[in-house]
Amino acid sequence: MKSENERLQVLLHFAQNLQAQLELDKLLYTTMEEVARILNADRCTVFLLDEEKQELWSLVAMGIEKGKEIRFPADKGIAGHVAMTGEILNIPDAYRDSRFNPEIDRKTGYRTRNMLTMPMSDKNEAIIGVFQVLNKEDGAFSHEDEELLSAISKIAATAIENSLLYEEQVESLNSFVETLSATLDTRDYITAGHSQRVTLYATTICQQMKMDKDCCEQIRYAGLLHDIGKLGVPESVLFKAGKLTDEEYAVIKNHPAVTRQILESIHFPRKLKLVPDIASTHHEKINGKGYPDGLTIDQIPLGGRVLALADVFDALTSRRQYRDREPIEKVWSIIEKDAGETFDGKVVDVFLKIPLKRIIEILEYDQREKLNPEELAPFKYLPFQWIIEIKRKDPETLTEDEQSLLKTFDRYYWRQY
Repeated sequence: MKSENERLQVLLHFAQNLQAQLELDKLLYTTMEEVARILNADRCTVFLLDEEKQELWSLVAMGIEKGKEIRFPADKGIAGHVAMTGEILNIPDAYRDSRFNPEIDRKTGYRTRNMLTMPMSDKNEAIIGVFQVLNKEDGAFSHEDEELLSAISKIAATAIENSLLYEEQVESLNSFVETLSATLDTRDYITAGHSQRVTLYATTICQQMKMDKDCCEQIRYAGLLHDIGKLGVPESVLFKAGKLTDEEYAVIKNHPAVTRQILESIHFPRKLKLVPDIASTHHEKINGKGYPDGLTIDQIPLGGRVLALADVFDALTSRRQYRDREPIEKVWSIIEKDAGETFDGKVVDVFLKIPLKRIIEILEYDQREKLNPEELAPFKYLPFQWIIEIKRKDPETLTEDEQSLLKTFDRYYWRQY
């Protein structure tokens, strides 16, 4: 038996492990691993109660395929009985209990010997889920195990409620940012869809660079909002058909600074604190000749350097009312020439490695329903660099396969479908 001091140490360690987790799936998995270890059991599942659908569900379960959600009626099985009654069930022999459903064992090849199932309640004593711990490794679950799991469930319930609240806040922020971005693109009919495509290019670069999830999220938000400062540009300047005066150009060049001011007034979560810096540096150049602040490579966040390339690539490959796309080889010649001056050479190199299929999907994002998956399949294995090299070759030296793929690319690029 554990002493009271040992029990407190176990609970403190458990609480500390949960404290660092905000994402629900990671929180649930950490909880299940820790409970199985603490109770010396084979596995544990945490089911949450969906009151609206009256179902118990879990995003993850030990021993079940990762990423596969489990759902069943909230009044079925042993977990359902506990959820409905609030009763603690400590069953020493599962197959002798009529409430046990052996079907899952038959499907998974698992053999349940004993189980401890306990309700999990919020601070108002409302049941929000169920703990189910299986197969104590040295006999049946004891009364001490019940007391320990009861204390654990209170800690877990608080952490899960915080996680669910955090996810609601993230969803609200997502909705707010995407609506704001869409509104901005609607205002500027000339560059409609620009923010979305820049974001897709930027997050694809992030994935190619194997950045962590938080970095990718910061860049995603910054991409969606990088031009929000254009709200401060008068429409007479923004949509002017002729050449801008020096004063008008100065107003345009100030939009990244306005972007920073607007975004700094938004309360972003701690892990998104760099969004204003990233979004406001997409017109900076690594040689210090960009705007609004003339920053050099060491002063520009990596996300800003990623956005800078994504922004220019989209501008050159987008259709306008007054012109078509620039030829892809010309686009890349411009970017190559500016690598090491305007653009971070490492980011440029990474862009060349992006699968060509992904580039086509983003180029034609607003026409994505017209893309033919079978036609695009071969481009999944060709990097963007391939099309640049093909375009620079003598057409007469191309193989039949190269000619066929080039023809398909051009059909999508020039939208001849």
